[in-house]
Amino acid sequence: MTTPPDCRLYLLTPPVLDDLAAFGHTLAQALDAGDVAALQVRLKGASDEVIAAAVDVIMPIAHSRDVAVILNDRPDLAAALGCDGVHVGQDDPPCREARRIMGKNAMVGVTCHDSRHLAMEAAEAGADYVAFGAFFPTTTKDASTRAEPELLTIWQESMEIPCVAIGGITAENAEGLVAAGADFLAVSAGVWAHPEGPAAAVRELNAAIARGLATRAQTQA
Repeated sequence: MTTPPDCRLYLLTPPVLDDLAAFGHTLAQALDAGDVAALQVRLKGASDEVIAAAVDVIMPIAHSRDVAVILNDRPDLAAALGCDGVHVGQDDPPCREARRIMGKNAMVGVTCHDSRHLAMEAAEAGADYVAFGAFFPTTTKDASTRAEPELLTIWQESMEIPCVAIGGITAENAEGLVAAGADFLAVSAGVWAHPEGPAAAVRELNAAIARGLATRAQTQA
């Protein structure tokens, strides 16, 4: 059994999925193009029915490739739909409540913006990972905070729980975040809006991750 890499890709869906069948085809191509750890279904403002329909299409594609499916914001719906985990923000149900709803075996991730204090609180509450960002300008959401790469380094050196870097990440700027200590790179537009297509983006991001890990290893040597 091979050991997973020290940093992996964590995809987020586009904010709107107008054609689920077409997205399913695109998703399959993207997941077949390289290593992806997880896919977050992030459809802000969508009805429960729309989210359920999306999960119904996405989950078999992801699971057949050993990719975890995580739902954004809604532990109640994530549990009802059988998702592998939930990701909650600071305005969503708190981590302990999400854990209670999802059960001990599900993944629970927490948005912590640029705050090590919030991340430590999430870790104490039982989060499986914490997410820092935004590291770069992003068109996917209105990011209220800007995080610096050194936050990843400090977290990596002091805490066991994995950290996710998010916000405007592309194949061009990913390497430095990996070198700084990110355990996962959460990417949305950097994959789906890539000029050569999502599969090319996944390949390029995996290459950037490999370069960043090599730099990290040299720094730690």
